[in-house]
Amino acid sequence: MVDIDLIMIALISEAEEEESEFTSAAEDRKIKRKFWVHELWKKRHILGEFRTLCSNDLSLDPRYFYDYYKMGLDKFENLVNILRPHIQKQETNLRIPISVEERISICLRFMTTAISFQALAQSYRVGYSTVLTIVHEVSAAIWKHLQPIVMPKPTQELWTKIEEEFRTIWNFPNCIGAIDGKHVNIRAPWNSGSLYFNYKKYFSTVLLAVVDAKYKFIIVDIGAYGRNSDSGILNNSKFGQRLQNNTIGIPPNKRLPGMIEEMPLVFVGDEAFPLSEHIMRPYPGNQVSDNHDKKIFNYRLSRARRLVESAFGILTQKFEVFQKKIKMQPMHLDSMILACTCLHNYVRENYELENLELPSDSILQDIRSVDYHTMTNAMVIRETFKSYFISEHGAVPWQTEMIRRC
Repeated sequence: MVDIDLIMIALISEAEEEESEFTSAAEDRKIKRKFWVHELWKKRHILGEFRTLCSNDLSLDPRYFYDYYKMGLDKFENLVNILRPHIQKQETNLRIPISVEERISICLRFMTTAISFQALAQSYRVGYSTVLTIVHEVSAAIWKHLQPIVMPKPTQELWTKIEEEFRTIWNFPNCIGAIDGKHVNIRAPWNSGSLYFNYKKYFSTVLLAVVDAKYKFIIVDIGAYGRNSDSGILNNSKFGQRLQNNTIGIPPNKRLPGMIEEMPLVFVGDEAFPLSEHIMRPYPGNQVSDNHDKKIFNYRLSRARRLVESAFGILTQKFEVFQKKIKMQPMHLDSMILACTCLHNYVRENYELENLELPSDSILQDIRSVDYHTMTNAMVIRETFKSYFISEHGAVPWQTEMIRRC
């Protein structure tokens, strides 16, 4: 055997030894990192916050239970029954899964306190990635399975009921909702550039909502870029396009009390929204300064429109996650925000689960082509509302005094 052959054999043997040592070291590292539950979390069933606080002390005192979850014990148990078939994990011989009650508790604590995922993980004695997964899964389940119950697809019967409430409670007949957009402060999403950077100089996504006369959300749409205006967001949303196509089931025109002419049912919004047949906005400031009647109209419209701003305020106070910069990517952020709107409605009214037929679709589906209404007809409608609010049939005793104060 020549020397060159011996040299080649030696080199091959050395390479095989190095590869073997590298593979062995990698396997050792892999084995060291492989475990079912970290040592820190093995006492979750004894020392975790859910076991030490939620399962015992809170359930004994309704006041503290509400402060902790922002809902009563009956509401919490009802929510568990709704979500159990959809978020419950299978128990195996190797490990016991986190219970449905604890999963919902973790998600609610994140929404109501805006605590960081890391702090929440340490408090509940679970892994950081586990907390992320739980919040994402539970939020998606709440929107998918609770939304048909607390925020069903509007029908003519629902619109009629809302109109009656606006007429009797807020003295605004033919109104079926207050509409507005809320900028939700978020961390800039990956590779988003300035799409989410709004005029208030921070990154945001916009929650577009329609609210009824009792501060409950009727329709919500999320995901619009913060840089867009409210009118542009409305036109590009599924609700806006269906509103323009008149395919959302708005009842036929009806007379204002004491008047002969029939008027369409309308939503009320601020100056950011376009004036149309079904959207009433206030008169511009340059037209109001010397016109008493237009001031009356703007006051009456603002009195009904502020409901949506109040609903946003209630939502923000109940779910403190809206008070801080949310560090979550859009694909999970949208579900979390929508879940909060569902929980907002859920805690404001009792809902029966028995004999409940869930609607098959949502208001934000089946988009058709856009057909814009003319501005002329909308101006006539606004003038008619103005005439009604200063007439003997539509005036309220305090409106003149409120205008004088302003």
